[in-house]
Amino acid sequence: MDLGEVKRKARSAAAARRAAAHAAHGASAPEALAARGLPFSKGPGQHVVSGFFPYKSEISVLPLLARLAGEGWRLAMPVVMGEGLPLLFRAWEPGGMTVAGVWGIPVPPETAEELVPDVLLVPMLAFDGGGYRLGYGGGFYDRTLTKLRHEKNVIAIGIAYAGQETDALPRADFDQRLDFIMTEEATCRCA
Repeated sequence: MDLGEVKRKARSAAAARRAAAHAAHGASAPEALAARGLPFSKGPGQHVVSGFFPYKSEISVLPLLARLAGEGWRLAMPVVMGEGLPLLFRAWEPGGMTVAGVWGIPVPPETAEELVPDVLLVPMLAFDGGGYRLGYGGGFYDRTLTKLRHEKNVIAIGIAYAGQETDALPRADFDQRLDFIMTEEATCRCA
């Protein structure tokens, strides 16, 4: 079986696990993330954090983003620019205007300032102890992290329910490793 087929099967199983975790913890997980905050303080040169609007059964990071805005971080949201392209990030603030983007996911309007994040909160279907994630298969975050890591020091924080962890994930050479994983239960630095 080729890697693409292995990943497709893994995505199906991971989506079911995430949906179950969301049903069990979806109401309390966003506040747990917000109460904990980022696993580090804002450092010199760090000022932009990118979040995401929850899609399907993803944990909402909106309460965490509200906290980070209060701590002085500038916020950005990702925008899909097209198949095979890295994400673009536009300025956003809690309650700020959005328009429908790809798959109906809200995005800041084209008039919003384009920003380059220092920290990315990254959604996923599954993760393993090595800091690798399984996404939806579009490669948007992998391409984006590859691009940004060639330009500057960025921190990638995977956001998931604890129940999304798996022993090992199928991965290719282009799959990007996360620096931290945050769940409703704990925050772990990826070794």
